[in-house]
Amino acid sequence: MPFGDVVNQIPAPVFLLIHAVAFLLGAYFASRAFSSGVPMLGWAFSLFALAEISYMTYHVDWTIFLFAHLISEVLDLTAFILVFLVAGRSILATARDSA
Repeated sequence: MPFGDVVNQIPAPVFLLIHAVAFLLGAYFASRAFSSGVPMLGWAFSLFALAEISYMTYHVDWTIFLFAHLISEVLDLTAFILVFLVAGRSILATARDSA
């Protein structure tokens, strides 16, 4: 039995619920970021929310696992890069202001 096989015993609706909650969180934080004047962070959270939708396509049998996972990983990686760009710009601006 492969490691983690116990996850196969969890019903699909539970996974859908997890991804739906993650999508709602991503959409909420994207909305907050856009309204706070931080559009790059808003796009990062939007990409995260889209990745959650992509994950859900597997659980409703619209796509195969590897396709949904690949799309989601690319969206998440791009979101991750945007978050670090925002953080880097913020750190540089703070350092520049204090110098």
